[in-house]
Amino acid sequence: MSIIGTVFLLAAEAVAEAEPEGGFGLNVDILETNIINLGLLIGILFYFGRKVLSNTLNDRRSNIETEILTAEKQAKEAAAALSEAQKNLTQAQAEAKSLLAAAQENAELAKAAILERAEADVEKLKQAAARDLDTETERAIAELKQRVVSQALQKAEAQLSSGITDNAQQTLIDRSIALLGG
Repeated sequence: MSIIGTVFLLAAEAVAEAEPEGGFGLNVDILETNIINLGLLIGILFYFGRKVLSNTLNDRRSNIETEILTAEKQAKEAAAALSEAQKNLTQAQAEAKSLLAAAQENAELAKAAILERAEADVEKLKQAAARDLDTETERAIAELKQRVVSQALQKAEAQLSSGITDNAQQTLIDRSIALLGG
């Protein structure tokens, strides 16, 4: 029970003793009502209780001040951490943008290089196809020449084997001599 509760209890007992029949009245007899004892008790309680109450309130005040200072310190630390996190976020976003721009630039360069290489490959394929076509054409012409020569030789042999008339033989000899320069 607190000190003040004790004081009220004592006062209530004093009043109850003063009026035994159960009614309410005022007893002014100092000795019978123990007013002096109550006064001394209240004075002692006030004198010593003031120190205890003052110490308790001072302790409570210092605890509250300490908690407020701690809360303010934590709020400042949280604000600093938030500021740092926002700064880091801003830096990370800027770095992400620069990385994205660099990646896009690299992709464009790679695309241009691939297209250039593809064009060069297409040109090489065209040149190779043209060479193959020229080679094939030359081979076909050589084969045709060979067939024509072969057929001409067969025809000439056939005519020679059937015989040449004396006049044709003389004419052929004369032409050959004329061509040789004689």
